[in-house]
Amino acid sequence: MAISPATDGSPSSWLHQDLHWLFARLKQGLATAETAVVREHGMTLWGYTVLMAIVEAPARTQLALAQAVSVDKSKLVVILDELESAGLVRRRPDPTDRRARIIEVTSEGSRALKAARSDIEAIEDQLLADLAPSAQTALKSALQQLVGDPIARIEDGRPHENACTPQQA
Repeated sequence: MAISPATDGSPSSWLHQDLHWLFARLKQGLATAETAVVREHGMTLWGYTVLMAIVEAPARTQLALAQAVSVDKSKLVVILDELESAGLVRRRPDPTDRRARIIEVTSEGSRALKAARSDIEAIEDQLLADLAPSAQTALKSALQQLVGDPIARIEDGRPHENACTPQQA
């Protein structure tokens, strides 16, 4: 039996059922809108992400920070250089390991992050406005769950203990 997906771009099409495409399209749209916003506050989207992570854990080393935001260490150095040049962060030697650096947000960085976060929240609110509040909460909760162990499992190729095979479903 041949499978024929809808070809009119409707929500029943294969494209609109594919998680990768759905997430990629959301990311593309958010990145377009949010890039312009964070640029107004003197940072890139990666800089914004890194700044949020630094605020959450101020004594974090560069290595721990790279792992926390899922970015390559060499790219993180460039991002931190940009943030430091803009006066949004400073790096200081770790007193327990002279080879490591502790990154701290400056008062200007805190101000810029707070303003950028407010603008980003407005964009996110606009995106989610067509969803009922309960659907917004459910969506955010589901995404928060997926970015933890489930995504790490598939990245590492580890099977899920409770996963059903297609025949069991």
